[in-house]
This record gives sequence, structure tokens and C-alpha cells, in this order.
Amino acid sequence: MFYALSWFSVVGLLALWSLSAWALHSVAVWSVSNASALTGVASDVEGFLLPQWLQAWVPPEITQAMTSLLADFAPVVESLLQTMPALAGGLTVVAWVIWGLGSALLLLLGAGLHLGIAMWRRHSGGSGPQPGSRLAA
Repeated sequence: MFYALSWFSVVGLLALWSLSAWALHSVAVWSVSNASALTGVASDVEGFLLPQWLQAWVPPEITQAMTSLLADFAPVVESLLQTMPALAGGLTVVAWVIWGLGSALLLLLGAGLHLGIAMWRRHSGGSGPQPGSRLAA
């Protein structure tokens, strides 16, 4: 019975692992595939303004330096966002590798539980108390 419970829990964990890997892969592929739609966001650096409560604490030189830094960095971000859909195929390979490693670890956990239960049963003397062994009173 302990064998069935341990393997049932391992199969349940494997199903949960597979479902979570599939869901995370789907979200990641969707976000990478739609990243090129965000290219217009990176070029809008001119509207970089600090909140009113923070403007009193930050010198204007730092604000101008941040604006120029973001303006110089915007083409790099835009080119990265345009090349993101090409990474979706590689993301699928990475997801399969991670899923396989996790599944192998779960199967090793099941084998370890199986061996642990077998050793426990062997150490305790079999499948349970024998009917005639407790009548020494």
C-alpha cells in the first residue's frame, strides 16, 4: 500500500510539474512573440518626467543625464525587442530540457521512496505483525 501511495504522489507531482512547465512556456512564448509590438514604447523617452514629490529632491542635472542616457539606450532596446520573436524557438528547446530534468528528478524521487519503503519493510520484519508472534503472555 505504501508503494502505491508513494508512486501515486510522484505521478501527481509529475502531472503538476508538467502543467506548470506548459503554462510557463506558453506565457513566455506569447510574451516573446509579442515583444515587437512594444517597439514604439522604447522610443518615447522625451516624456521622461519625475513625479512632483520627487522633483524637489532630485537635481535637474541628474534628470537631464537620465533623459540623455535613456535616449541613447532606446535604439538598443528597440533592436532587442524586434529580434525577440526569433528567440521563441530556442525557448521551446530550453523548456523541454528543463521539463526533462525535472521529470527525471521526480522519477528518481519515486525510485528513492520505493527503495526506502522496501528497506523499511525489510528492517521491520516483513509486511506486518505475524499472528502468532505476539502471544507470549
